[in-house]
Amino acid sequence: MLSKEYLETARTIHRAAQTMTDPHVARQLEALAEDYERRAEKAAHADAAKALARSAARECEALS
Repeated sequence: MLSKEYLETARTIHRAAQTMTDPHVARQLEALAEDYERRAEKAAHADAAKALARSAARECEALS
């Protein structure tokens, strides 16, 4: 769920950057948005790993 929140924040920041008239501020916002996109990717990988671990644990329990 965290990855979704990071992506939503990144999109919001991208939209804010597009409305900026100051190019310096727009670049800073774009850099921040890119950071949130990287965080979303990391969180998505962590979420997938946790889901895989839960699935494996359930499978082991079912075999016992």
